[in-house]
Amino acid sequence: MTTSRRNGCEAGFTLIEVVCVLAIVAMLTAVLLPAIPRQTSRPRLEAYAVEAATLLKADRNAAIRRGLEVTTRIDTQTRSIRSGTNGEAVRFPDDVRFETVLPQSCDDRPALQTISFFGSGMSCGGVITLTHLDAGYQIRVNWLTGRIEIVPNAGPSRR
Repeated sequence: MTTSRRNGCEAGFTLIEVVCVLAIVAMLTAVLLPAIPRQTSRPRLEAYAVEAATLLKADRNAAIRRGLEVTTRIDTQTRSIRSGTNGEAVRFPDDVRFETVLPQSCDDRPALQTISFFGSGMSCGGVITLTHLDAGYQIRVNWLTGRIEIVPNAGPSRR
């Protein structure tokens, strides 16, 4: 058995050299990682709108299937929408503007930040708006038909 030697040293890297290189890479990562933007992109904003609409449609379908009222909770404090059938929730990040226009009352009761779906397919209706920078989507729930649609809007509302 022979080992290749060059000028009396074995070819390769010493442990100290490998550790130094790893330390340099770790320091560069620690410095550069925070600089990478972590804001919500336009496709991710659209995905949030689709996720919210899917949750609402599942609650509407459950109400029709069961012939009973199903209530979806809209919580602006926790920035979330929670299903009335399975408790599943969609949460929105802090950089997404989350606004709602919901009825004060529904079926002669206070609505209290909810959208209710009835066995007939009707609902109390409402609009959920998600915006970030120049992109925005409205999730509209029609009170008469219970239909849920996603409508792109021009951007954040000015108040």
